[in-house]
Amino acid sequence: MVSIDVKFKCSSLVALPVSCRSAACLCLNMRRPSALSRNHYFVIGLLLGLVLSCYIPQDIWELVQQEECPQEAAENLLIERFGQDVEPHLNLINKPLAAKKPVKNVIRPRYYSAELGIREKIFIGVMTSQEHINSYATAFNRTTAHLVNKIKFFINADSVKTNYKLKNIVGFTDTRESRRPFHIIKYIADNYLDDYDYFLLVPDNVYVDARKLNTLLYHMSITFDLYMGTRTSSSSDDAGAPQMAPLNADSRNSGQNGEAADWDASGPLSDRNYCALEAGILLSSGVIRKMRNNLDWCVRIGITGEHSVNIGRCVKYASHVVGCQDSFQGIKQYSYSLNRHARNNKDFSVLAKEQAFQNATTVYPVAVPEDFYRLHAYFSKHHLEMVQQRGYALEHKSYRIANGSISNNILEIRWPLGVPPASAPETRHDILTWQLINGTHSFLPNAEHVVAPLSRIDALDFEKVLEIALQYAAQKHPKLQYHSLHTAYRKFDSTRGMDYQLHLNFHGPAQNRLLLKSFEVIKPLGRVEVVPSPYVTESTRIAILVPTFEHQVLDSIEFVEQYERTCMHNQDNTFLLLIFLYRLNSPSKGEEDPFKSLKTLALDLSSKYKTDGSRIAWVSVRLPEQLSADVDVDKLVLHNSMYASQQLLSLAVTDLALPKIGLESLVLIGTPGMSFKTDFLNRVRMNTIQGFQVYAPIGFQMYPCRWAHFCKECETCDVSQSTGYFDRRNHDVIAFYSRDYVQARKLLDPQGLPIVRSDLDIELLLTAPQRPSGVKSILDMFVAAQHNVHILRGAEPNLRFGLAVRNYIERAGDLQELQPPEECEDQCIHLASRKQIGDAIIRYEDRTIVHK
Repeated sequence: MVSIDVKFKCSSLVALPVSCRSAACLCLNMRRPSALSRNHYFVIGLLLGLVLSCYIPQDIWELVQQEECPQEAAENLLIERFGQDVEPHLNLINKPLAAKKPVKNVIRPRYYSAELGIREKIFIGVMTSQEHINSYATAFNRTTAHLVNKIKFFINADSVKTNYKLKNIVGFTDTRESRRPFHIIKYIADNYLDDYDYFLLVPDNVYVDARKLNTLLYHMSITFDLYMGTRTSSSSDDAGAPQMAPLNADSRNSGQNGEAADWDASGPLSDRNYCALEAGILLSSGVIRKMRNNLDWCVRIGITGEHSVNIGRCVKYASHVVGCQDSFQGIKQYSYSLNRHARNNKDFSVLAKEQAFQNATTVYPVAVPEDFYRLHAYFSKHHLEMVQQRGYALEHKSYRIANGSISNNILEIRWPLGVPPASAPETRHDILTWQLINGTHSFLPNAEHVVAPLSRIDALDFEKVLEIALQYAAQKHPKLQYHSLHTAYRKFDSTRGMDYQLHLNFHGPAQNRLLLKSFEVIKPLGRVEVVPSPYVTESTRIAILVPTFEHQVLDSIEFVEQYERTCMHNQDNTFLLLIFLYRLNSPSKGEEDPFKSLKTLALDLSSKYKTDGSRIAWVSVRLPEQLSADVDVDKLVLHNSMYASQQLLSLAVTDLALPKIGLESLVLIGTPGMSFKTDFLNRVRMNTIQGFQVYAPIGFQMYPCRWAHFCKECETCDVSQSTGYFDRRNHDVIAFYSRDYVQARKLLDPQGLPIVRSDLDIELLLTAPQRPSGVKSILDMFVAAQHNVHILRGAEPNLRFGLAVRNYIERAGDLQELQPPEECEDQCIHLASRKQIGDAIIRYEDRTIVHK
């Protein structure tokens, strides 16, 4: 045994659950701790554990085992009372089944201005009469209404007429003149209080300089109460100044609240500082709101015959404004009386010398309605001169600071002033190139022509630009004489305008040599305007007309199947009319009918979707003999138009089919080889407007990748340069309203483009000797007719061509002998892009080098 020297020392008390009744203090005091090893500590711990285990009572383990958590104890209690299969039940007696505060959906306003509390600036209320509506009120409206946010004319409607030209008239049935201002205040507060910041009340014989008034109001804060105008006391010496009327005897003795009113010889002291309604009273929205809350008191106290006094008392009582304010936040509002000193108010040369007249916001009283137009012409000219002076000052200031002392990167001054700089290209494909031109032709105008003549508009434009450059050269170099044009370039930037660079030859003073001078001219873009157009919706029914030749039956069957999936199955509001183009000797009935399978499919689909109102109909057209010869499909399939070289046939087909659908229908002329999505039909509905616009989409022509082996076919992919191109020369698809088409055809009928009313008239149309030049399609017909409808052309990625070529190749196999027709210049489809063809040529040449 190992002996251990243990020394007891009471340094701390530790309560131990032992069976002995007295507590002991146990402390180990090692004499030499450094002499003990790890084994010693282990043995000591083991012995202590054995000693303590002997003194722990046996029942403590039972206490530990019997202790349970509250949740488990409650579950055991339920099992003992109700058994193992107990099901809890909710006690909902006297308890709400729904939340006390239901969640409300947040409804946001339609406009940001309503949500942010942004209001318009000025509302003008004009007090007029029925006798002055067609004279003073009309003149006031014509000179002011287009310059302010809102204007209303208020009259007493004891016998209101309905033949007034003005539409913004409000009539009050209460004809008591003393209460009319309060009716106006209540009408404004109920309808326009939250929409405008300031309200101007004027009679109908006051001219308001609205431009100056708007400038004044934009420099004032709306957070303060405003009661501004011309004080009545300041105009007491005027011939037409308002005079204060005394109060009655009752109000003379006591005020409304029982307080004594202060009086002097001329009336109450508080009535001396009111704004005169004759010159106009400007009120803020906060004052109008307080007046509405105290309108009953205002009506009771408004017993005088002067509107200025009644309004002033109401303002003072409701808003506690001290009096009429002729200036606010350092800004003054001036009014000019034309009756002052009996001056001639029509002699503007005399009035213009007075600074008070030039600074006036309101001029009163106007004697005759014609004076409104004279005053408006004078002040409009005055404002125009001020704008021009500010423009000249800014221009000179820009030139002064642009002397090189400050970096142009900081100033950002561009030439010319006010025109945005040229747009920076994001990639190398966005670089705008300069085009070489002369007076008659342009060189390398596009990727398909090397030289092209300038159009009449472009030629006139170049002549004007050259004339302006020569005028500037005569001022800049008076000793030089123009000789000839060396070179000229132009570039169009959609954000800037048309830039020209002109290099001109001049005779020098010696006359024996030419001097070259360069000039840069720009035609900036004009002001952008929003063209108003009629309202259209996406619920209009579209009549889709699809002509079909005999060799296009299989393509038409596939198109009808696609039409079923896109339109009929989705219950789109459309109607399909197939136009069968029979050759002269082809049977139209029986088993030998070339369109029999197509007719059977149309009948089956019409019966299938009969309850949905969607159906397919057809009309038969017999072609003349010159169009009934056997066709070589190998050559026709590469044409970009389904009519090949006879595109004029589209006019004949449309003339014969329109009587079947009526004059009020939206018509879409299509082809069997096109494919489209629902978005395309919605765009047709939105862009085709009756009596206003015709829509001619530019479809995306897909490459025959499987035949040419230059690309990979992907019908569902987005448009890209590797899969196809937008064919601008394909005019087969066009949308219009029947009435617009008929009106355009009637305009060209006398000019040698006869209307086709039967199958026999087709030959007359095709062989018309004096047909208008350039008319080959329906789009050309609308252009030549110069009808009052716009023509909209735009790239349409959801309209695609090229399925006819792909289907023909799949049916006929890999046609290596497929060749385009000889006359197919600018009328055939492209097989691949230039980049793809170039890569193929390089690969072919490399292969031949390897073989060598």
